[in-house]
Amino acid sequence: MWAAMPAGTRSALSGLSSADLRSLLLSVARDRAATARPSEVVRRWREDRFVRPARADPRVLARVEARMWQLLPADVAGVELSPVVPVGTCSAVAPVSQNRIVTTMRASEVLSDPTNALAIEAAVRRRRQSEVHLAAAHRVLRAQDFGGDASAHFRLFALVSSARDTGSGGTQARLLVRHLTYWRTVLAELAPAAAPQLHVTIFDDQAVRERLADTVRPALDKGVVSLVDEPERSRGRGYYTGCALRITVLGGSLEIGDGGLTDWTARLSGDAKERCLVSCLATERLVDGTSR
Repeated sequence: MWAAMPAGTRSALSGLSSADLRSLLLSVARDRAATARPSEVVRRWREDRFVRPARADPRVLARVEARMWQLLPADVAGVELSPVVPVGTCSAVAPVSQNRIVTTMRASEVLSDPTNALAIEAAVRRRRQSEVHLAAAHRVLRAQDFGGDASAHFRLFALVSSARDTGSGGTQARLLVRHLTYWRTVLAELAPAAAPQLHVTIFDDQAVRERLADTVRPALDKGVVSLVDEPERSRGRGYYTGCALRITVLGGSLEIGDGGLTDWTARLSGDAKERCLVSCLATERLVDGTSR
């Protein structure tokens, strides 16, 4: 595409200020929108996976998410996130390609993962709070093609916790107990007959491994939702630090959630002693898994 344009186009565009580039792109979008016909809009509505409505019943999702909010501990703050976040919100702190994210023309990107946005909010709040626990429910949009007729957008219910390290994996263990206990409560009430499971993988962190054995497991050794070791998991290594989680139903055959320890708030705040745990559950998958 660059070769097809007049010589010097790329360098000229690269040299524009952010404001001038934004004005240029907006003018191009305005010109293209002026040529759109109603029939073309309808065709795009039918064929474009980014804009097709989800198949989920919003009344069912609303009931499920309302109960999930009710089950949250009182000290978890709810956050109503914006549909867009600063450009680089994901790629600045995690090994995520910007090609997987829908970038706008206004130095922002469509929210693709509420945990990244909540981590930013947590880093800001940690300046005035000893520790932070946040939750959000949001419909996210991702650019990668999931294949088949899978939707490019779906709802996630997310938790993010950030606190200062106390040494020997103690902070990590406390945050893990908090998140796992909440997800166990949700699954026990909303999916008891769907064989729900919580899976945990330790990534080369001996302190967290020891706390999993002597702190996390004893706190979660009762209940209908089992905590399953998954040492063979490699997905998420490099994205998560020290520990990764999975949430499944149907005996482990359907994954409905994911999470793990990250260094996001440490990097966002410039403080290596910050510890951050993120986790989320796809509510549409939860509804699908419990209806089978």
